[in-house]
Amino acid sequence: MWDFSGAIQSFLIAFPALFSIVNPLGIALIYHQVTAGRSRAERTVLAWRVAAYSLGVMLVSLWVGATLIGFFGVTLSALRVAGGLVVAVRAWEMLSAPEQSEGRKQEQAATASGASDDAFFPLTMPLTTGPGTISVAIALSASRPKNISWVDLVLFFAGMSGAAIAVALTIGFLYASADRVVSLLGQAGLRVVTRMSAFLLLCIGVQICLTGVQEALFPLFTNRIMPSNV
Repeated sequence: MWDFSGAIQSFLIAFPALFSIVNPLGIALIYHQVTAGRSRAERTVLAWRVAAYSLGVMLVSLWVGATLIGFFGVTLSALRVAGGLVVAVRAWEMLSAPEQSEGRKQEQAATASGASDDAFFPLTMPLTTGPGTISVAIALSASRPKNISWVDLVLFFAGMSGAAIAVALTIGFLYASADRVVSLLGQAGLRVVTRMSAFLLLCIGVQICLTGVQEALFPLFTNRIMPSNV
């Protein structure tokens, strides 16, 4: 029988990380603003198109991002350290200056008119799943354990993919209900959620970085200790 604990663990790591960097609650406010001139039915259809495109971006980054970077000779530990640092820095920016982050998102979406051809650019890229989301997804992909069986590897990516699907469904639901979300939470509530998500993302980024540092330094300490025991 397969042990699904690995899939559950990878899901529990990936979902809060992807949710925090995408921040669908906060971006729902911007989505509501840029699509205010459209009917509710049009906004709903557009919301689920953005969710589908966002899912594609996250899945591609999770599945092939780390492998593609590894093709250029980057080790897994180096990728974890770099990815963790990128995630942590991005989270710190969100935590310390959420207004600036929100302002950049509004500028990125300024060209959107709400038409269907805006679903991918700029509403999906870079508004919803931009470089930050891609970096987080690649870092998560690099967090897979070393020397595991193909079954465990499949379960690992199944959990990661499940997290991406859950985030995409959240994007579609919150964007389609953006007017209700805005009226329920307001700007103050959305910023509180953004800060809490940013802190959680900061912790995840530090953990990924520490794992990479540990893997990089462990062989060095092992090589120093082993000769003395001979």
